[in-house]
Amino acid sequence: MPELSCSIQQWDSDEPIPRSELLAGVAGKHGLLCLLSDRIDKEVLDAAGSNLKIISTLSVGFDHLALEEIKKRGIRVGYTPDILTDATAELSVALLLATCRRLPESVEEVKNGGWTTWKPLWMCGYGLSGSTVGIIGLGRIGQAVARRLKPFGVKKFLYTGSRPKPERAVEFQADFVPLAKLAEESDFVVVTCSLTPDTEGMCNKDFFSQMKKTSVFINTSRGAVVNQEDLYQALVSGQIAAAGLDVTTPEPLPTDNPLLSLKNCVILPHIGSATYATRSAMSVLSANNLLAGLKGESMPSELQL
Repeated sequence: MPELSCSIQQWDSDEPIPRSELLAGVAGKHGLLCLLSDRIDKEVLDAAGSNLKIISTLSVGFDHLALEEIKKRGIRVGYTPDILTDATAELSVALLLATCRRLPESVEEVKNGGWTTWKPLWMCGYGLSGSTVGIIGLGRIGQAVARRLKPFGVKKFLYTGSRPKPERAVEFQADFVPLAKLAEESDFVVVTCSLTPDTEGMCNKDFFSQMKKTSVFINTSRGAVVNQEDLYQALVSGQIAAAGLDVTTPEPLPTDNPLLSLKNCVILPHIGSATYATRSAMSVLSANNLLAGLKGESMPSELQL
């Protein structure tokens, strides 16, 4: 890539940039590199003005970007797909296993003296061998999750989404089914879809009421796909066995949220892509997207608007 001379204004903190600082800092800038925690809406775009030509987000998701407004202004968008697929899939499987085999609960029992002797049914959970796994969203991450779960002896894969994807499903002999059937037949439900108007709040009271009482629900996509109040009721009432979440609404989840009081709900702080190698690669790609966009060149990973 040819050299490009540019000046950089940086928010040098791991904490999210305050809204007022973002609005002031973006004024007159030609490019913006943002995180998924930064809401880039009409207000930010207005503050930036007509100079802004490129937005590079350090994420594969883009629900924090006002895409229609961005498209209207002719601003290009770079993002980081593929790079975080493996890390997020690994975390999804780890969260599933931790939830279904009650690992956090078991660790706590060791620490608080609850481990007294061997007991036949104490700390029993649910295994993957011979199970049916339903995947909501058989995209890059959904496929990678299925690929990792298959060696555990999963008997059957189901998937649902906007349309059948036989070219992706053939590797797992996965059946495309309606959402309701996936809920009814799956022992494990793994949500890896994008957040869209169609998927927002999709996992709600009706959805959970169709699931088996022994089923385990996992979400590593976006928090808003799930109605958390309905999930809480499903867990408290025994409608489903357990849930594992790497994403919530809001983020961070307030410490007094009722979900955090449940032993059958494992919640992680959105660490799906949190490996050193993955975050480093995401950062490099985000920077290269930004630089290419500033020069009017093809970006390594451009979101087609």
